[in-house]
Amino acid sequence: MTSTLNSFENAGTANIEQAITDAITEARTTCELDGNSADCAVAWDIVEELQAEKAHKQQAKSKKTSLENYCERHPDSVECLIYDV
Repeated sequence: MTSTLNSFENAGTANIEQAITDAITEARTTCELDGNSADCAVAWDIVEELQAEKAHKQQAKSKKTSLENYCERHPDSVECLIYDV
């Protein structure tokens, strides 16, 4: 049951869709075998955690300041230069 979560943590964010699909499959299998057991609830909790992580990463990507957007378009402008002191 936790193998899906562990494999996601080791694989990185590139495989989050596959990890979610695997977790759903594993949760369905667990619930078919055990019914309303604690293992079934834990399996679906893992699915929810993976989906929340995916949503969090998508939200973090889309939040950029106007300065960050400007610097992407004009990396050599004075406002975007970074100095090492």
